[in-house]
Amino acid sequence: MLLALSLIGTACGETGERPDTVTAGLDASQPFGGDPATEGTPTSGGTLIVGMYTEARSFDPTVGSNLIASAVYDSLLKMDSKGDPQPYLAKSMTTPDNGKTWLLGLREGVTFQDGTPLDADAVIFNVARQRDKATALGHLYTEPIDSMTAVDPLTVEFVLKRPTGSFPVSFALPFSSGNLGTIASPTAVQKWGEDYGRHPVGAGPFSFVEWIPNNKIVVTKFDNYWDKGKPYLDGIEFRPLPDTETRYASVANGDIDLNIGGFFTEAQRSSLDPNLETYYGPGGDGEFLYFNFSKKPFDDPRMREAVIRAIDPRALNATQYRDAGDLATTAFAEGDQYFSRKAADSYPTYDPEKAKQLIADYRASGGNPDFTFQDATSPNNVQFATFLQAQWAAVGLNVKLQLDDIATVITTVVQGGNFQMLHWISGPYENPYPFMYNQFHTGGINNYGKYSNPEVDAALDEATSTTDPAERVAAYQKAQELLNDDLAVAWMARAAKAAIARPNVKGVSRYLSSELFWGGTWKSS
Repeated sequence: MLLALSLIGTACGETGERPDTVTAGLDASQPFGGDPATEGTPTSGGTLIVGMYTEARSFDPTVGSNLIASAVYDSLLKMDSKGDPQPYLAKSMTTPDNGKTWLLGLREGVTFQDGTPLDADAVIFNVARQRDKATALGHLYTEPIDSMTAVDPLTVEFVLKRPTGSFPVSFALPFSSGNLGTIASPTAVQKWGEDYGRHPVGAGPFSFVEWIPNNKIVVTKFDNYWDKGKPYLDGIEFRPLPDTETRYASVANGDIDLNIGGFFTEAQRSSLDPNLETYYGPGGDGEFLYFNFSKKPFDDPRMREAVIRAIDPRALNATQYRDAGDLATTAFAEGDQYFSRKAADSYPTYDPEKAKQLIADYRASGGNPDFTFQDATSPNNVQFATFLQAQWAAVGLNVKLQLDDIATVITTVVQGGNFQMLHWISGPYENPYPFMYNQFHTGGINNYGKYSNPEVDAALDEATSTTDPAERVAAYQKAQELLNDDLAVAWMARAAKAAIARPNVKGVSRYLSSELFWGGTWKSS
């Protein structure tokens, strides 16, 4: 999704300033939710009213595009604050041979909301659905699997084609990213067939009640939930509120209890409001500009460096982020275990004179440095594109803007590769797998700029295969440094995706992408 931005003024910058020295203004003190130790004793009862920025597409795990599916489903594994998968609905996942074989251990006595047991056969049934459906969101993660076997009713053995240390992450990803750990009742899937996505049955804290399109989705407490004593709420009502201003006003005035998808302008305001709780973390990836490496002029590193050096970070932050942006120079936020200071320090600083020299060199070698920049047609995106156009004009570039509706941008422009440079946003995420691989590996499904570097491929392959945490960190840092050496993309800022709550909403537990875990959520009086 393209990020909505707000243009409110102008500012001047200084040559040599690095974007990551500009202080961010979003409250990142509670990235993963509230602190149970300080929130008091949970009380039961009540209905939570939740605003979401888009209508759900389906509750079928093979279809995805549903931020609230985690109310009906629990994932077998869940990532901790470091992005490492830990037992959740399942009780264990271990490897006896350094990543070639994985054993998934299930909890005894867990049932789906229709009474079907959640056993090894149910897990295999669900993973096979992802494997056998080429368009399934989780299909990619089944590629390493050679065989699946129910060793006993509570144990699944996965034998892989090669050692894959990242394999457990596939069982802990957000629902909307595709997740092998989201398990549907085989009974319900077989009963409803193609209509299952409108009649979901999981083993999560709430049972599905009704879905009135573009109005509300209602779930109610599942009394036989595996995590005894939870959920605390009697039910949840989810309302699609696509308009940013309406969604923010609704949580600010109490019409809704929780806004689960607050973008930058919402998170910036809520961070300053003592009557609201903001749950936000920068995570990996962010907002950036894609270069198309298969088209001129950005097949030439001089032009990639020139357009980056032409962008004034102070002006960018003041005009586009209300001086509260967490500006980026690499794929990970500073403080993240994967962050590489070497990569950040190698990223080009603001230097318009250097930009002019690079452009002159490119022109002297016979190249035409002028290009078309593509973005969406929303007013905020138009303002963002216009800002960049002016920055580039100041160093002698004639940049044409091509603005299309978001559907055209995603399908025709991005997926079709019909661009020279475009504005994009990805993340945030806790674990770089599979996102870094998809975005920067040769042939990656989200490598829209057709970037390719065999050394980067090797580093990403190493990060995917190893079971050693230190080796994984080192591999991602190496990839990060190579990506910045190549200027694979032009970094703008960290992605902003926040949950914003009324002060009486407690027990918020979330991923940085705003996917929440609802079993422990409660309302104080």
